[in-house]
Amino acid sequence: MPRFKLTVEYDGRPYCGWQRQANGLSVQEAIEIALQAFTGEAVTLFGAGRTDAGVHASGQVAHCDLSRDWTGDTVRDALNAHLREESVSILSAEPVPDSFDARFSARKRHYLYRIFNRRPPPALLAGQVWWVWKPLDVEAMDKAAKRLLGTHDFNTFRSAHCQAKSPVRTLERLDVVRGPGDEVHIHASAQSFLHNQIRSFAGSLKLIGEARWSEDDLVAALQSRDRKRCGPVAPPDGLYLTRVDYTGERRLSLPGDGQISSMPVTSPTAA
Repeated sequence: MPRFKLTVEYDGRPYCGWQRQANGLSVQEAIEIALQAFTGEAVTLFGAGRTDAGVHASGQVAHCDLSRDWTGDTVRDALNAHLREESVSILSAEPVPDSFDARFSARKRHYLYRIFNRRPPPALLAGQVWWVWKPLDVEAMDKAAKRLLGTHDFNTFRSAHCQAKSPVRTLERLDVVRGPGDEVHIHASAQSFLHNQIRSFAGSLKLIGEARWSEDDLVAALQSRDRKRCGPVAPPDGLYLTRVDYTGERRLSLPGDGQISSMPVTSPTAA
């Protein structure tokens, strides 16, 4: 059966997350419904990352096996036709070898966290950014973020419900920069992340930006390996899975890769 790699963009607000669940419509299920409408068969979709409810993506990757050898453009366009009522878009579909696995073949995952930093609340970007009205010291946040780079036990910065066997991860990138307009962007890259790890970073770095924590406070929290020492976990609104890297792919850019000016403003249609 031909295997296809899908690159997917979605607004996470209407969904209960990426993974199929009993308590509401997920992004995975929405695409699987479209796949069945297109092919007439039940198709299982496998994603590179299990984003939570309310988390967005501009570069999620998934794979599925289809019974016919369609062209990639045909698969992409057919799925988008069946997804017109959803906040999901298939950016590309391409045939890949049977050895390709969206999750286990991934070599690096890239995320963006968007903070909207101004006194008035956002009207157009509500649900797409984390509104923080106190001024943030972005330079202090970035300097502190570099203390988290490398291989560490990140137990402090993961959810109590995290199912990973080990809290040890290697963080390759954690940059805090000024984005367009009133935004502050946090860019994070690693082969894999713990559940809520980036949102935990964002909440703790916010405390540094507000001068409520020092760099040493952040390092002490890391070294404690105690979830109670973590700053407040940032909401899902500002988090985006922007890219997944695989061996053999050519990547030409990184610093601005994943910058998003705005997600479509749509009304949620499902829980």
